[in-house]
Amino acid sequence: MADALKIGIAGLGTVGASLAKILVERRDMLTTTCGRPIDIVAVTARTRGRDRGVDLSGAEWFDEPVALAREAKIDVFVELMGGAGDPALAAVKAALSRGVHVVTANKALLAAHGVELAALAEKHGALLNYEAAVAGGIPVIKALRESLTGNTISRVYGIMNGTCNYILTKMEKEGLSFEACLKEAQRLGYAEADPAFDIEGNDTAHKLSILTTLAFGTRISADDIYLEGITNISIDDIRAAADLGYRIKLLGVAQKTDTGVEQRVHPTMVPLDSVIAQVDGVTNAVAIESDILGELLMVGPGAGGNATASAVLGDIADIAKSRPGAQTVPVLGRPAAALAPYERAQIRKHHGGYFIRLSVEDRTGVFASIARHMAENGISLESIVQRGQPTAESSDPKTIILVTHATMEDSVRKAVASVKSEGYLVGEPQVIRIERPKAA
Repeated sequence: MADALKIGIAGLGTVGASLAKILVERRDMLTTTCGRPIDIVAVTARTRGRDRGVDLSGAEWFDEPVALAREAKIDVFVELMGGAGDPALAAVKAALSRGVHVVTANKALLAAHGVELAALAEKHGALLNYEAAVAGGIPVIKALRESLTGNTISRVYGIMNGTCNYILTKMEKEGLSFEACLKEAQRLGYAEADPAFDIEGNDTAHKLSILTTLAFGTRISADDIYLEGITNISIDDIRAAADLGYRIKLLGVAQKTDTGVEQRVHPTMVPLDSVIAQVDGVTNAVAIESDILGELLMVGPGAGGNATASAVLGDIADIAKSRPGAQTVPVLGRPAAALAPYERAQIRKHHGGYFIRLSVEDRTGVFASIARHMAENGISLESIVQRGQPTAESSDPKTIILVTHATMEDSVRKAVASVKSEGYLVGEPQVIRIERPKAA
């Protein structure tokens, strides 16, 4: 039997503790399946003496993660600290620079420095595995890096943030406000005390930027993503979507066009009868559309200690099964030097159309004015509905809901701006894209 694979773990939070427990409790099983033992020989965390539910007394303790990466006698450095900068960045670079393999769940780190780290891994003959960085327990990285080799991918999209999906699901099923559902998500541990990174779409954007690179062979470009979170989604939007036969999800979408690559993260209406509309709670889903395989939809746990630890363990097991000198899969699907510059696609027609909700003053001619502004901007309407009929006794604002046919994003924005200039809107208008996924 081959020598044990020696690993060092930096970060013993929820994921790190779950991973350590699995490695210790299932050592014999893993030895059989991997062909060699996997041993934790070094660890580091913010607090040394805390009970993590697993005996790590046999592992060498390091006070600093960079010191562990530089000095520990390890084959694999497991980075579970998080954050795009130091100490995670410095520690990962230190490990790769000495030829130590790295496994990480850190999407922020990869979104910011993935190409640099991939080049460093290639230079020193080290592996850099990161299945847990995107969609938790769903093996989407392996699918894009290995299983779909030879396919030309046209689009990748999905639900990639469990916090947002939980909030939107709870709003729909229980009729609660966004604020109430966010508080419940925080109480259950699904949302952080400061939830901005999740609910404003940044977490999804980081994950999407990694999938874009794997799918289309471009350099990671997380800063070129159109970004819109769920903070402005109201219970009125949820109900209107249901009435129209849709459900609102926060989607990350990347697709290849004639002018470049389009990346966007935003609330989206998807048909109630589509598979992705049925993905509820903290579950994630990623769909890949390609020319040979066709449509692939993967659904599973997107977060949590065990789900993420399972993905990390899979990456460690792959390293344990590999042999020195064997050909390895490039970190980002192709050599870092071969990645093409990212070219942002020009604005094009959105084939799913748009949902527009307007709250307006109860005035004569408002309905006709809105229709005129839409027509002047070349927008064809599939439907236009006024909720709350005007009456002589009531001056309460009325809600007008429009659903457009396929049109240009720019045209919609201009039309809405023109409507705002008329002075009869109450509050801000709501604009949500409508997607009609092939995976239905």
